[in-house]
Formats: sequence, structure tokens, C-alpha cells
Amino acid sequence: MVQAKFQASALALSLLVATATMATLATPSVAAAADERPLLMEGKTTLYQRVLSTPDCKLLPLDGAGAGIFVPAFSQYYVYADEESRYKVGTNATGKVVGYLDKSCVVPWKQQLAMLFTNPANRNRALIFEQESTLDRIIDQDDGEQYYQQLYQQVEEQGHAEGVISIEPKEYVDYQKNFYLLPILQSEESMFPDGSYVYKHEIASITDKNAKSASTSIEQGKTTVGEAQGAQLGAGAAGSNTDGSDVDSAIVGFKTAIVFVIDSSISMQPYIDRTKQAINTIYKDIEATHLNDSVQFGIVSFRADVRQVPGLEYTTRMFLRPGEATSAQEFNAKVAQLKQATVSSAKFDEDSYAGINMALQDINWQQYGGRYIVLITDAGALDADDPQSSTGLDANALRLEAEHYGVAVYTLHLRTKIGKNNHQKASEQYEELSYNSILKKPLYYPVNAGSVSDFGQMVDKLSQSLTTQVVLATQGKLSAGSALGASNNVTITAPKTVEEQTQVIESDSARLGLAMQLAYLGRVKGTKTPSFMQGWISERDVMDHNQLVCTPVVLVNRNQLSDLYTLVKGVLEAGIAGQLSSDDMFSQLQAMAAQMGRDPNMLKESQTLSDMGITAELLDDLPYKSRIASITPEDWYNLGSQEQENIVRGLENSLNYIQYCSSDSDRFIKLNEDADASEEVYPIPLDALP
Repeated sequence: MVQAKFQASALALSLLVATATMATLATPSVAAAADERPLLMEGKTTLYQRVLSTPDCKLLPLDGAGAGIFVPAFSQYYVYADEESRYKVGTNATGKVVGYLDKSCVVPWKQQLAMLFTNPANRNRALIFEQESTLDRIIDQDDGEQYYQQLYQQVEEQGHAEGVISIEPKEYVDYQKNFYLLPILQSEESMFPDGSYVYKHEIASITDKNAKSASTSIEQGKTTVGEAQGAQLGAGAAGSNTDGSDVDSAIVGFKTAIVFVIDSSISMQPYIDRTKQAINTIYKDIEATHLNDSVQFGIVSFRADVRQVPGLEYTTRMFLRPGEATSAQEFNAKVAQLKQATVSSAKFDEDSYAGINMALQDINWQQYGGRYIVLITDAGALDADDPQSSTGLDANALRLEAEHYGVAVYTLHLRTKIGKNNHQKASEQYEELSYNSILKKPLYYPVNAGSVSDFGQMVDKLSQSLTTQVVLATQGKLSAGSALGASNNVTITAPKTVEEQTQVIESDSARLGLAMQLAYLGRVKGTKTPSFMQGWISERDVMDHNQLVCTPVVLVNRNQLSDLYTLVKGVLEAGIAGQLSSDDMFSQLQAMAAQMGRDPNMLKESQTLSDMGITAELLDDLPYKSRIASITPEDWYNLGSQEQENIVRGLENSLNYIQYCSSDSDRFIKLNEDADASEEVYPIPLDALP
């Protein structure tokens, strides 16, 4: 029975392109009533009830005439009336009622919360359980890990296991190319026996089972677990010891872009020259092996604010995009004018964030499997709130942007003697910027005393390691690096010598290379999801609690994004006032709550933002811990000035990121083809929320 159910669910976890399956429909009769509004969610005053369609869902006409039309799977509808066995639904919240949907073919969607899988390299693939109780058995019990291993092994070897309805794809699915919707229907916080907190998510995978691309990729990609014939899993599957010997013809087309983002301020010429030397060496190697088209380099240079010091000439400049030079000769011609500045910047800090942002935004990363930025600088970065910052973005915002594009950011930080007083600040900035969620560590490598020799060895090793991945790919091999082959309890010590640093760089690059290759395979092989599935998943790897299996995102429309901006701006202004007086801060917050129509009697007793009802209802029940919602006047008063400053700075950064999202029209997603543009949603990572 278990095996039959496992197989019947078409458990490929093949994440289907939403927009590709949404065929244009003949719109049924629409009842537009300006004064009609959807039903509110229970206990909410601003959030409406919503449902998502499943495969074979028909939208029935309002007048009862006709059999109705099939609607694309995972289309979002607002609920205007609950009529026993069906819902009266609309495509927006302003009265555009379009028909009826049977309750049997929809699932409620409470918070527009969805889940994205993280890259499965260097961790176990996630099991999805039919019942919450099975997941509880694993999380709560001391022998949960052993039980999980037993189930995992059964799925790997037999294609099924008791209580397991699916397994995550072995290849990473790029949601930018293959947009998929794994709505989170509810979340519960729990705790492992070792005290580690974890969220359990009930998810639904909703796709169009009739889409040709779904059945084709399941047939060709062999990613189904428990198919009728029990197709064996290929290279990179969890449980296999991926040692680079597994051949996969799809990996042969893997290409890599390595973009160096170089500080070209007045002190940097030796490092600029040494970077050019390293790239020239790589060009000679790839020319000899005819890999010119497979490894491509880019160069972005940055300085600081030319408004303050016009002699700097530029803040950022793109000297070379990947693909514009295929030989050392072409490369040298393109970067001949890359030299250090002839004048000093106004501050020691440079606008390195602007360089990173240019590399992310002005390069087409989609055509590359390996996506790398290498930041080289001897200075800290201008903070987001610095008047000389050209982006207004901080390290966390740019880290999120890099994750969006699937780009890994390395930092080679030249800790020169002249920058001694800047080292601590800069290292904190760049460790956050370079934090890699796959490796669970920053790709940050300090160069002690700014040694040109040490720097040369490190940049050589990094370039060679990233190029080696392409060499393996042309041979049909994956990079080495498997979560199951490594211990979860390794003690990591900071490298002290340049030899140790280069070893760490090589190891990190190999592990990250596997992740990049799995992501590439997921894109080219079209890894996708099943027709419909509903089950429970652990947010964290059961075997390694530091590894996130999935990342929740909240999908907010333009109006909600605007409301969120207003909310954070108001709290920020109160926080700035609170640095002078905690009474002023909470007086402003209470005044803000009153303007929002909150109960005056409730406000008198309120001590926190949550009590006051200021935090948007959209945020109230999300599975994340707000940094500000539970702060009381006493808490704020007891914080040191630096801690208060950190909170205010965090609010400023959240505000800048929300503003950035609002202007990024390309990333808004349409969840219903017939909905207005105002209903398009933007995926906000929960760690970007205040």
C-alpha cells in the first residue's frame, strides 16, 4: 500500500515552471462589484482568505451555465463566499469575482508563504512525510537520527519507505528558470533532543500533471523515486559517495564565469598586477586544453565617491564581461587601462558594495553553471547609510542578491599594516557578504600583512580550483564533495599559514563546485515536481542541524510591500528617537498605532510592538523571530548604545532592501494569469524582514 501510494504520486519532485503551464484561458463571466470584498481570515482584519487550485480543478461560471473550464494548477484565488461544497472566488481583493471552485480541488493558503529548497550538495536530501506524527517521531526521539537513516536507506534502495511520500530532487532546482511553488500550509516549531530548534512545514506541491515537459523530464531525467520500474538514481544522489567518477553526459556543457571585483584605489597596483598574472596563467592552461569557451573571466573595478573626489574618475567600471575575451591577448588588451587611482579617496573605506552590485546586475549569469565573484580589497566597505554609498545596500542585502542569482562571493581581504584600524570592521562586513548558505561558512580569506606573495598563491589556487571543475565536467564527471561522506562533528580551526589558507580555498571550492554542478544539472535536465502532493518536511537536515534544507519566503504584493515599507520607516524613526529617550520611542510607536486604528484601551497596556498591533498581520504568524517585535521600554533602556545603534542600523538596511525590491519589477511573479498587475507577488526571504 505504501509503495503503491509512493508510486502513484509521481514522486519525481520535478519542480514545474509555473508560467509555462499556465495556458491562456477564456475568461468566464466576471462579476465586478466595487463594494464586494473577500472573506477575512479568522482573527485578522487585513488578510483575506485565499486558496490554490490543484490539477483537474474547474472554474464554474457564476450563472451556472456551462461545464466550466480547467484552470492552471497552483493559481491563487480570493474566497468571496463559503457555500458548503464550493467557494465563490475572485482573482483580486477588489471585487473581481470570476466563478466557483469545488472545495475538493483546492487547498487553503493562509499566509502566502512558500518554500524554496536549498542546494542539496554537502547535505542529505530531504524526505517528505505523509503525516506530521512520523516527522515528530524523528525530531522528538533520541534515536530519531537512526530511524531517519533507516527510512532514507530504504527510499534509496527500494524506492519506498513507510510514511515517506517523496524525496527532494538530487539536483538543485533554479526557481528563477524553473519557477515552482511549494506553498507552506502551516508551520510548527519543534526541538531536537540536542536543543536545536527546528520548524516543521506542511507543504503542498501543486503542478499541472498534463504538462508535456513534466512527463518528458521525469522519463528522461530519471529523477522519480519509486517509478513503476524503480529507476535508479544517478550521480550526486544522496547516499552515494560522489568521488568525481560518476559520468553524466549532461554535465559536459557546464561553463564557469569568474568575475574579479577589484579595489583600484591608490594602494592596489601590486595586487591588480598579480591578479592579471594569475588570469594570464589560467588562460594559457585553458587554451592548451581547448576550454576557452568553458571558463570565462570578468573584471569590475571600484573606487569611491567621485562627487567627493573627482580625480578618482569613477566609482565602478566594467572592464571585461565574461565571454568578451577568449585568450590572454584579448584579456590583456581589455584590462590594459585597469590601474590604481592617482589620488586618495575621501575615506579609507571604498564603495566595494557598488562593485559587487555591478557584477551581479550587469552580467548575464543565466548562461553559466559555475557562477563566482572574487572580491579583492584592502579596505572596508562604505556602509549602507553612508552618504557616499552609491547603492544604499548593506552586506546582507547583497548576500541575498547573490543567492538570488546563484552566485558565490569570495573575498580576499588584504590586511595591510596601514589599514590596521579598519581590519575588524572590514572582516565583519565581508564575512557577512561572503557567507555561503551551502557550505555554512563565509568564503572569506584574509591575507595577513597584505603580502603580495601570499595573495598570489591564494588567487592562483582559487583560479585553478574553479577551473578544475570545468575540466572534470568536460570529462562527464562531477566535483568531489558529499555530505554523507563527511563527519558532521568536524572541529574547524582557523588557518594560520598561507599553505593552510590555500588548502581551505581548494576544499571549499571543490564542495561548492558540486553544488554549482547540481544546480546546472537541475536547469538543463528540467528537474520538476509531482502532480499534487501534501506532506511534512523538516526545515533542517535531521543528520546535521546546522544545515538548512529549505528557505521560506513570503510572497507579498505591491500594496503589501508598500505597507511594509511604511511600517519599517515608522519603527525606524521611533528607534532613532529612542536613542535619545526610550520614552520618546514608545510614545511615537503608540501614536503610530493609534493612526493605524488600534484600540486606544489596548494601547495603554501595550509594552511591545506586537502588543500594540503595529507589526503587520502579514508578519505576525510567520516562522521567523523578529528582532524588534518583542522589545519593551525596559529592554530598550537596558541596551547599550552600540546595541541600540545595531538595531537602528538593521532597520535602515531592511528599509533599503524593501525599497530595492519595490523597484525590481522583473522579479514579481504572477500567481493567476487573469489577475491584475497589483496582485503580482515578490518573494521576500524571511531573514530580510525586520
